[in-house]
Amino acid sequence: MFLLPALLLLGFLVVYPIVYSVIRSLFDASGGTFVGADNYVGVFQGRDNLIAVRNTAIWVVVAPTVVTIAGLLFAVLTERVRWATAFKLVVFMPMAISFLASGVIFRMVYQQDPEQGVANAAMVAIHDTFAKDTSYPGAGTRGGGEQPVREEAGGVVTVGSFSAGQSALVPLVKVKPEYLPQDAEPAAPPPAAEPGRLSGTVWFDFTKGGGGRPNAVDGSESGLPGVKVEAVRGGEVVATATTNADGTFTMADVPDGTYTIRLPAGNFTEAYRGAEWLGGTLVTPAIIVSYLWVWSGFAMVLIAAGLAAIPRDALEAARVDGATEWQVFRRVTIPLLMPVLMVVVVTLTINVLKVFDLVYIIGGGDPKASVLALEMWTESFGGGNDQGAGSAIAVLLFVLVVPAMLFNIRRMRQERT
Repeated sequence: MFLLPALLLLGFLVVYPIVYSVIRSLFDASGGTFVGADNYVGVFQGRDNLIAVRNTAIWVVVAPTVVTIAGLLFAVLTERVRWATAFKLVVFMPMAISFLASGVIFRMVYQQDPEQGVANAAMVAIHDTFAKDTSYPGAGTRGGGEQPVREEAGGVVTVGSFSAGQSALVPLVKVKPEYLPQDAEPAAPPPAAEPGRLSGTVWFDFTKGGGGRPNAVDGSESGLPGVKVEAVRGGEVVATATTNADGTFTMADVPDGTYTIRLPAGNFTEAYRGAEWLGGTLVTPAIIVSYLWVWSGFAMVLIAAGLAAIPRDALEAARVDGATEWQVFRRVTIPLLMPVLMVVVVTLTINVLKVFDLVYIIGGGDPKASVLALEMWTESFGGGNDQGAGSAIAVLLFVLVVPAMLFNIRRMRQERT
């Protein structure tokens, strides 16, 4: 009698939905035609469904492991610092934020534009520190009529040939103002020709307000600094140079012979803008990183509690016997922590099978980021309008969770005995 109200509530909120979902999964979208196991077979058919199954497997294998390792490292390291409480507070703080808010935060972090996305801003800053490139996307030749240069294989080459002691003019147009470096100076004529040297000027052959002479260096036009220039003979690069702030360049020790001056295609590609976090192969790892940010505090707190319960005399005995700190950690601390670690791993495994919010917000509906929980919602309520297929995915998730749940129950019973 005392248990009856709780049993009724449990049956209404848990048992009835489970039974109804199983029954509904055996019918079609309308619910009027019995289709048997067709909905379950459909889960493993179709490109989007297979991607969701694959991503769910990645989540189950990677996310609990990475979060547990991170929590273990945090818990062990914070035992050795004075400000452990403050550190634990900072790491655990994301647990107080909803998955929806966390998804919005990390969607902004992963924005492609480095001026908006923190991740790409950091990557671009690091890249430019060690390998700063200057490029002019969209730039090219004037085209039409007799021109000194032409476009070829994505780059620009001179129509004529030059030898050591001569100078080359390489005019470019269609240079967007935002790509002109701040240190660009007015274009200058090529340096005086010298024996064994090949010089020239690469500049933006455009005068603001009109005027100017085509294919001639005018003082009001801008040089193009940072352009890579190659002297090519027979398809082989013999000498290279990089233009100065005024667009001039000089190649020293050029062997005798005639050469074509080439600006390789790399001068006209987009500058490094970071990684495409929200698309392609990186979207699932990126979402797992956000999951790590949220749940590492949970793992740290549980593991720290387990560390506090470890008998200190066992650790000291190992140290007295000559064990190093790594040996103490690997052979004493980890085995004693194993029950707690299993609790964390099993709990996170159950949790990642149900992950929805982060994938939905950060992935933005990209099928490459989909998981079974999101696919279940999409099939049932997100446009698929097929609650039969959605119920089949829900039952499949339930079946996948049951082994982890039974393992947890068995472990708890063993601990009590």
